[in-house]
Amino acid sequence: MSYTVAITGRPNVGKSTFFNRMLEQRKSIVDDISGVTRDRQYGLADWNGKSFNLIDTGGFVADSNDIFEREIRKQVHIAIAEANAIIFMVDVTTGITNLDQDMAEMLRRSPKPVYLVVNKVDNNIRQLEAAEFYSLGFEKIFFLSSVSGTGTGELLDEIASRIPEEKIEDHGDLPKFAIIGQPNVGKSSLLNALTGQERTIVSTIAGTTRDAIHTTYNLFNKEFVLIDTAGIRRKKKVSEDLEFYSVIRAISAVDESDVCILLLDAEKGVTAQDLNIFSLAENKGKGVVVLVNKWDLIKKETNTARDYEKLLKQKLAPFNDVPIIFVSATEKQRIFQAMEAALKVYENRRQKIPTSKLNDVMQKALESYHAPVVRGHAVKIKFVTQLPTAVPSFAFFCNFPDDIKKPYRNYLENQMRENFPLTGVPIRIFFRKK
Repeated sequence: MSYTVAITGRPNVGKSTFFNRMLEQRKSIVDDISGVTRDRQYGLADWNGKSFNLIDTGGFVADSNDIFEREIRKQVHIAIAEANAIIFMVDVTTGITNLDQDMAEMLRRSPKPVYLVVNKVDNNIRQLEAAEFYSLGFEKIFFLSSVSGTGTGELLDEIASRIPEEKIEDHGDLPKFAIIGQPNVGKSSLLNALTGQERTIVSTIAGTTRDAIHTTYNLFNKEFVLIDTAGIRRKKKVSEDLEFYSVIRAISAVDESDVCILLLDAEKGVTAQDLNIFSLAENKGKGVVVLVNKWDLIKKETNTARDYEKLLKQKLAPFNDVPIIFVSATEKQRIFQAMEAALKVYENRRQKIPTSKLNDVMQKALESYHAPVVRGHAVKIKFVTQLPTAVPSFAFFCNFPDDIKKPYRNYLENQMRENFPLTGVPIRIFFRKK
């Protein structure tokens, strides 16, 4: 499961600025999950090869009717419970406030690592003023400026040092399929239809499922785990603390899974938030199967399904090599076909392609369409090999790796998909010096 870091702190200390600053450092943090919430409250970060989830907690209580201090405390409790590490941000320009003291008291009782971050330290005078925050009693304290980025590297180094090295998947474990999607799209109904029993609560009230529910399932003598998650909403809709808790759990379920089964509502069509959830799974390197649910409620014409699928793949591009199945959870239409597709995607994701076979196929592709000539020098790709990573990743060794642009990268990926069973699986392509 991925490492999760939550940014906490009272209002106006610069949490969102800090969050955005971290995501804007192109050489350090990549794969911002743009739109998982409209204001980018969730990000998938990477520092020195260590990946982690980054969550800005501040914005989730902005529309609460309760007094702000009480809501902040609730958010901090949730962050403590769900995150692996906590960033506690304060503001050097205001000094230590009563709310800072209250939050510090709670965080000192946490067994999890807490990084005290003193923000807006952008000159020598403020550096001296920041010394008063040592009195809050935290071992790890960092002085930085969210606006300029000064000092963020030291903090990220410390966080990265605590993240375990990525482990190669243990294929002896059961495959895990996370059922994801917006609230009230039919996730729990699908699980109940598959299991034949009311294992989860089903209602028309969005947000009924609060926690991820694990169910062991057997189909055609193949056993796997189904994970039903709470619906992922945009930030404006996440007004309850419990909803915030559910969103974190849903993202954790995606981290835990091998394949994400994304449910769409056929009546609502493909929304921006559906695409954002899809991007979340893709950026985390999970296999994806798309189910268009409630298909029984759609008035059909001759090419309704074909036209819907064509439009959907256009919106999913460039990664649109995914199974798309039209189902009805309530009527149990094609739900077992959906599970077969998920099992196939799982096998596609875990396959290891022999280097010899990989080079036989890709050398023909390289000969059909040569790599570009850069500054009068021909880029020559000598061989390719699959890397020992959880997400299918391939290294192409060549003489000028930095000069290969996105169009040729896309060509190589398309050739990979045409020649190997990679449907439903995001892949990573790297170019290395040889």
